[in-house]
Amino acid sequence: MKQSPATPLPPPEERRRLREAGSLTRAQVAARVGVSKATVRAWESGRTTPDGQKAQVYAKLLASLGDEPVEQVRQDGTPAVATGTAAVRTADPTADTERVPFPDTDTDTDTDTDTGPDPHPPPRPEPASEPLTPDQAFDALYAFCAPGLVRQAYVLTGRRELAREAVERAFQLAWQRWPEVAVDRDPAGWVRAAAYEYALSPWHRFRPRYRHPEPPPVELRDRTLLNVILKLPPPHRRTLLLYDGVGLGLPETAAETEATTPATANRLLYARQAVASRLPDLADPEKLQRRLGELASTERLRAARPLAVRTGGERRAQFWTRAAIAFTVTLIGATALTLRTAPTQYEPPVAPGETVRGVPPRAAPGPLSYEQLELREKLRQAAENGPERLVPEPR
Repeated sequence: MKQSPATPLPPPEERRRLREAGSLTRAQVAARVGVSKATVRAWESGRTTPDGQKAQVYAKLLASLGDEPVEQVRQDGTPAVATGTAAVRTADPTADTERVPFPDTDTDTDTDTDTGPDPHPPPRPEPASEPLTPDQAFDALYAFCAPGLVRQAYVLTGRRELAREAVERAFQLAWQRWPEVAVDRDPAGWVRAAAYEYALSPWHRFRPRYRHPEPPPVELRDRTLLNVILKLPPPHRRTLLLYDGVGLGLPETAAETEATTPATANRLLYARQAVASRLPDLADPEKLQRRLGELASTERLRAARPLAVRTGGERRAQFWTRAAIAFTVTLIGATALTLRTAPTQYEPPVAPGETVRGVPPRAAPGPLSYEQLELREKLRQAAENGPERLVPEPR
């Protein structure tokens, strides 16, 4: 069955934008169209194109989403409070997301069972009337992104404690720069980039607590896949995780890794070949994407509470601020003391003494030699004749 000209399909980027504007997850779109989430992901990335009856249902669903206005940003620049489906996605970290798919651990396959669209779609949520405070907006972002970011950092490093520390440091930095992060077009991507940079820092190898490896995963297949990923160079490891794990497109992955698009594509191909050489069953990209999402799902990786992260970041900022103030005061005091005790005029240094040559060494007690007797007699005779010597006269 050909696609009906009355319901044309928009471009892949527009499909994802319409789904996000409608506050729908891939699982909800897949349930209405009658396919799997992996199929919807492929449609939105442009890897495959729907056809037949599913194409008509998918096009009608996107057209209905495009007709409904959605308020995404308020006048003051803060994001609106998520309600309805968006609230479920924020409160439940295990829901399917665009940027943090790691908490999604279901293993559904790409089936084409035609179930038809949902005859009773959920009502559209109304936008919230009260704006979010900075604390509430930060807590919502942390609850939405932190669980998935901890799992991603664990896949990058293979260390549980380092993964939690990287995510906490990234969110603490985001809280310090919250006016900048709040108006960013992708706050989750901002925090993810900061967490990746901290997790992949080469200076961690010099820390005593990270010199010894941590216990590997319990499952053999998880342990094998993690070992293969950790043997990749850090840029290839990050590219593979962003593209096949997080689900970013090739241009977005290249921008986040600060590389060109051809270089990013070569890194991705190299990483996939390295994984396929050790695990031939993961040569299929869709299977690799699913396994990356399942890799850290069995680990006990719990992120700290948002309040603890915010207060910890504030205490850290206060500590470094006070340390900078103390160092400045010490420097000013040392400069003042130097100016107080420094001499006000130039005093030439005392010249060092010079050794007088020609003077015989001091004789030890005992009889004098012939040369010493001759020298003494000569000195006695010359003492009275010299004008520079004064001879005492008797009274």
